[in-house]
Amino acid sequence: MNTRRKITAVLAMAAVVPLTFTACGSGGGGGATSGEDVKTLTVLDSYNNEPDKSILQAAIDKCAAQVGVTIERTTVPGKDRMQTVLQRSSSRTLPDVLMLDNPEVKDVAVTGALAPLGGYGVDTAPFAGNSLDAVTHEGEVYGLPLPADTLGLFYNADLLAAAGVEPPKTWEELKAAAAKLTVGDQYGLAFSAAATYEGAWQFLPFMWTNGGDETKLDTPEVKEALQLYVDLVNSGSASRSVVNWTQADVKDQFLAGKAAMMVNGPWQIPALAKAPEVKWDTVQIPVNKPGQTPTAPLGGMVWTVPMTGDDAKQKKAAEFVECTGSEDSQMALGKARNTVPVRADLHEAYVKELPTMEAFTEQVENAKARTGKLGPEWPKAGTTIYTAVQLALTGQASVEEAFARASAG
Repeated sequence: MNTRRKITAVLAMAAVVPLTFTACGSGGGGGATSGEDVKTLTVLDSYNNEPDKSILQAAIDKCAAQVGVTIERTTVPGKDRMQTVLQRSSSRTLPDVLMLDNPEVKDVAVTGALAPLGGYGVDTAPFAGNSLDAVTHEGEVYGLPLPADTLGLFYNADLLAAAGVEPPKTWEELKAAAAKLTVGDQYGLAFSAAATYEGAWQFLPFMWTNGGDETKLDTPEVKEALQLYVDLVNSGSASRSVVNWTQADVKDQFLAGKAAMMVNGPWQIPALAKAPEVKWDTVQIPVNKPGQTPTAPLGGMVWTVPMTGDDAKQKKAAEFVECTGSEDSQMALGKARNTVPVRADLHEAYVKELPTMEAFTEQVENAKARTGKLGPEWPKAGTTIYTAVQLALTGQASVEEAFARASAG
């Protein structure tokens, strides 16, 4: 049994047993507490590296003060997060507040291990567009997103100006620009097409923008997006090494001057800021046909309230989570981490303060959750996507055959 399925199975098993205890990780000694007695909440998150760890601590401290509690915080690496959830669920020591990646929320919620926030009166109305899709199961919202990230098209402004190239808005313009910007050891475009969910994540903007759907991958709209990838690689405008590159590798190619444009996210901006000689800007992901809406995946973490068996603590935890969705909290964290507040009412003010985030903010307004339609079945679709991309880019299958081959296993 793989880790993801094991986690779901263990959480489901734990959820069927009545939880009439106070979670050990919550500092309780058995028996329910009253609202007035809740002075401490435990938090588990995966912002374990600096500067993100300290940035998040400041946001946590502010909301803790607002709701009148002390926070006992534990951090784990992102790669260990779900394994830690499994272990804590098995030992019944889930924290009062748990950070999950947005594709993980439905996996955990479906087991009954998370408290629906509506039961505690948490206001989710201000959240924008599709931002709640990943955290909604059977009509109940199980978490509030932190400021989000997504994908856009970065370009080297000096290189485009020297070549007389405008930032592309359509696929044809993208192919033409990439071809013109491919000179010597400099490729026109870099992207990640790795055999991982990261590779699937990078394909989604082209697939979704063109009307493709993860519930039915063997369609002309999806194949047209794959053909774009194949055309870029086969023409030499993108390196054949894209099948091995992570998004960090893509950023390195861009910084080294070996790619004039790249598909990447705003989490790369701190690294770009360390290379002031590279003059960059961003636009939304190009569309296939004029009139289409650039649609990229919505990335980011989510605060949730586990079912610990102590309703007073769960209520206080929900207050804390609601605070993280406030205007002040979303703006402060968004500005500090180059992530977009998931409240539409903040976008104008946010872009005014961080003009470099304008394209990403526009992209977030129409972004979609990977699990929005498929829920826990998303990983299967993600695997089919990156497998098909690999088959087509390595010449093992035609564009017409790639998704059928990939889904067959």
